[in-house]
Amino acid sequence: MLKRIEVSELRLGMHLHAFDGPWMDHPFWRTRFVVDDEADLKKARSSAVRHVWIDVTQGLDVAPAALPKPQHSVVVAAPPPPPAAPAAPVKPASTSFQEEMQQAAAVVKRSRRAVVSMFADARLGKALDADQCLPLVEDISNSVYRNPGALVSLARLKTADDYSYMHSVAVCALMVALARQLGMSEEQCRHAGLAGLLHDLGKAVMPNDVLNKPGKLTDDEFAVMKTHPERGHALLMEGKGAGEAALEVCLHHHEKMDGSGYPHGLAGEQIHALSRMGAVCDVYDAITSNRPYKAGWDPAESIARMASWKGHFDTTMFSAFVRSIGIYPTGSVVRMQSGRLGVVVEQNADKLSAPVVKLFFSTKSNMPIPPVRLDLAAAGTSDRIAGREPPDKWGFKHIEDLWVDPDLRRASK
Repeated sequence: MLKRIEVSELRLGMHLHAFDGPWMDHPFWRTRFVVDDEADLKKARSSAVRHVWIDVTQGLDVAPAALPKPQHSVVVAAPPPPPAAPAAPVKPASTSFQEEMQQAAAVVKRSRRAVVSMFADARLGKALDADQCLPLVEDISNSVYRNPGALVSLARLKTADDYSYMHSVAVCALMVALARQLGMSEEQCRHAGLAGLLHDLGKAVMPNDVLNKPGKLTDDEFAVMKTHPERGHALLMEGKGAGEAALEVCLHHHEKMDGSGYPHGLAGEQIHALSRMGAVCDVYDAITSNRPYKAGWDPAESIARMASWKGHFDTTMFSAFVRSIGIYPTGSVVRMQSGRLGVVVEQNADKLSAPVVKLFFSTKSNMPIPPVRLDLAAAGTSDRIAGREPPDKWGFKHIEDLWVDPDLRRASK
C-alpha cells in the first residue's frame, strides 16, 4: 500500500516510491528503492520536495510516534502518483533561444548527475529500471519543444572528462529534435529520446583505460570497444522498461547503410529506422565534442564532412537532421561576404541558410570588432554567409563565450 508522508518522516528502511513534486526538485535520478544509506536520507530531507510516497508493503512504515491519533485516523489506500511521463502531455509553449538557455542549463546540470549515477549503478551490476529515466527524458523533451536549439547546443559544450555522460544527454536531445522534424508523435519522440539516453549504456562497463585513452586505440582495444553495443543491450535486457526502441538503438547505432558497421553488419532497410536516426545523432555529437584524444570539430564543418561520407548514413534521416539543427548549427564560425567573421547564435527555422550571427572579427583589418548581432533573415539585411571558417585558422579561443553566457555554462555544470 502506498502512503504519502512528510519528507521529514522518511527513515532508513522505507521503500521510497515517488517524490510528490517536480522531478527537477528532488535529489535522485531514480525512485522506487529502499532508503538504506544515511547520505541518501539526508539528501531527501534537504530537498525542496516536502512530501514523498512510500510503499509500506516493500519497506518500513512510519514510526509509531509519527502516526496520527486513532480518533483522527482514516485508513485509505493512497492512489499512486501520476505517471512520470504521461502518454499525452500538454505541449510546452515556445520560448526564445535566450529564454530557453536559462532552463536548459538547469536541465543539463540535472541530467549530468542523473547519467553519472546511472552509469555508476551499471558498473556495480545493478539492474536498470528504464522507467526511472522517463522524467529526465520528459524534461529534455520539453526543453527541445520550447526551443530546439538551446539544450542541443548547450549539451555539446562538454569537456573531455564528462564526455561519456553528457554524450548520452546530447544524443537524447538530438533524437527528440530529429523525431520531431520527421513528424513523429510526442510519445514516439519520447521513445526516441529514451533510446538516445540509453544508447551508450554499454560504455559503463568498458575498461576505463580504454574508454578514456588519450590517443588512438590499438586493434585489440578497438575490438573491446566494439563490444559496447551488445554489452549495453544485455544490460537493458537484464533490467526492465527499456522498450523496443531503446533496445534497438543501443544494439545497432553503429551500423552503416553500406553494411560496414557493427556489431551485425546490417545494411540499408535491414537497419531499423530508429537506429538509422541514432547513427546520425551519435556521430554528430561525437565529432563536435572534445574527446580525451582530440578537440571537437566546428559544427558546420562536421555537417559538411558527414554529408561526404558515402554509405554511412540514411540520406533521408541525415537531411531531416540537418533541418532540425541547421546548415550552420549554433556555435559555427562563418565568414560573411563583407569580410567579417561571426558565430551562429540562433537558427531561423524557415531559412536555414540565414541564421542569426554575432559578428566579432574583421578579416580586412585582422582585428576584433565590437560584437554585433545580425539576423540574416531580417528584411533589409544585405550581408550573407560566404562559407564556413575554421576557428583554428585564426587561433580563436573560447568561441562559445560569444553565443552562451559564461555564467550559464557554469550553471550547467
